[in-house]
Amino acid sequence: MFIRIANIDELNQIQLIYDYARRFMEQNGNGGQWGKNFPPEKMLVEYINNKQLYVVEEFGCIHGVFAFIIGKDETYSKIYNGSWLSESEYGTIHRIASDGKTRGIFDEIVLFCQKRIAHLRIDTHENNKIMQHLIVKNGFNKCGIIYKQDGTYRIAYEKLLFGGV
Repeated sequence: MFIRIANIDELNQIQLIYDYARRFMEQNGNGGQWGKNFPPEKMLVEYINNKQLYVVEEFGCIHGVFAFIIGKDETYSKIYNGSWLSESEYGTIHRIASDGKTRGIFDEIVLFCQKRIAHLRIDTHENNKIMQHLIVKNGFNKCGIIYKQDGTYRIAYEKLLFGGV
């Protein structure tokens, strides 16, 4: 598998992957996390313009997509029912989706991101049991609860490769 920055010409293909992921989440008891239209096109275009949206390719086909942002994420400024392991600079993985045709995409995403920064954060919905399993399997620690701007909460995780500060 190969991971690279997404480009605007791939937006339709990326949206098809998110469509598949939303249907998959709904079929697996997690229809509320992304609803029918998340992430919106405007958000994806912004990620692409900021070079923060990545695609996972295999044999020239895009099978996955995710956002990766290094630096502060305001959503993570307060954590409840726990605490962060470190306050050092971190990268956040968001909006992970696949087309369901290739296995191991999440593992590849984590490896890609931790090569760029040794401190990672991620969150997911309480009903997203599949993602919770993948996150823990990839060495993340459950740290507590964070709240999004819309007032909904997510389970927050963190991974430090080299201890913490």
